[in-house]
Amino acid sequence: MSSRVEKALENHGKGYNCCQAVACAYADLVGVDENLIFAAGEGFGAGMGGMQCTCGAVSGACMVAGLLKSSRNTKEPVTKGATYRVSREIVQKFGEKNGSVVCKDLKGIGTGKVLRSCDGCIKDAAQILEQVMDIKTIEE
Repeated sequence: MSSRVEKALENHGKGYNCCQAVACAYADLVGVDENLIFAAGEGFGAGMGGMQCTCGAVSGACMVAGLLKSSRNTKEPVTKGATYRVSREIVQKFGEKNGSVVCKDLKGIGTGKVLRSCDGCIKDAAQILEQVMDIKTIEE
């Protein structure tokens, strides 16, 4: 397990939501102040505020992917397609591994069958992010 995956799990243990836990573990890598990415990720926790939507850990991984792929050029936003492709790959791989990307389904709300714990989702989302974005190469 990479140190960033471990950092994401530590962040969750400190009370960060799943999105914040993942995104903040990569803040320095993407050149964003950790307090800013923490605030940006706050609304994405618990499946965007109530478990009805996408898992926060997956949202955090896609947020980091966007920060890595984006040209950050508001005058010529030409990197959307590339960012969508890597985000789609993250979402697909996570869904294949866990049976869903929806928080309420992962937590077994309505079915009673828990597919994955929050820590498991955080670990998976961070590992998939690193695989898809080749984070080890980026860090070297």
